[in-house]
Amino acid sequence: MENLGIVGGCMNEPIPVRVSTLDPISEIGVLARLEKRPEVVIAGPGVPPAVIVAIADSTDEDVLRWLKSVHADGRLPIVLIIGRVDPSTLACLVDAGVCGVLNRVDATGARLAQAIGRAAAGHGDLPPELVRHLLDHVGQLSRNYLEPRGLSFAGLTGREREVLQLVADGLSTREVASRLAYSERTIKSVLQDLALRLNARNRTQAVACAVRNGWI
Repeated sequence: MENLGIVGGCMNEPIPVRVSTLDPISEIGVLARLEKRPEVVIAGPGVPPAVIVAIADSTDEDVLRWLKSVHADGRLPIVLIIGRVDPSTLACLVDAGVCGVLNRVDATGARLAQAIGRAAAGHGDLPPELVRHLLDHVGQLSRNYLEPRGLSFAGLTGREREVLQLVADGLSTREVASRLAYSERTIKSVLQDLALRLNARNRTQAVACAVRNGWI
């Protein structure tokens, strides 16, 4: 039976990848690892890649410029194998098209194939230390910039979150208006706006969307 890749629990054709690096020796090692994985295939002539595997030693300015140029050629997601990464450059890496980061010591064939599969599916893959840095950065941005303006990363205002939470608790429009000291007309307007923005048919769907995304 032909080898097929497994992405997200589903059987798929192997994912075509292209390896890009400034160091030919590193490229040989990564190619050797990938060629043993049935989930991926090295994109040859006439086969467009779905994911770029890039290799670098650090995330200095020269590397960031290089990554941007690699991403600009097709706007493909990049899985970056890196010797060391400065957490403060994470936003620049994302801007350069990087959606997966693997430390060199962790870049086994199996781990690489997993990161490539996630990238092809539109998901990110970061080391725990970078995830912690990202969460800290998001929390700081929320506290210092969004919350003082009544906003959140969900794009909801404090009032909108309160309305959705009360509706989720089973309160009627009149009860929500009374609880928040607004008119019923204002609450209806808030719910209508939310339904439009969340592409929901009614308030129940809007609430379900907010719960599913962890906004309330």
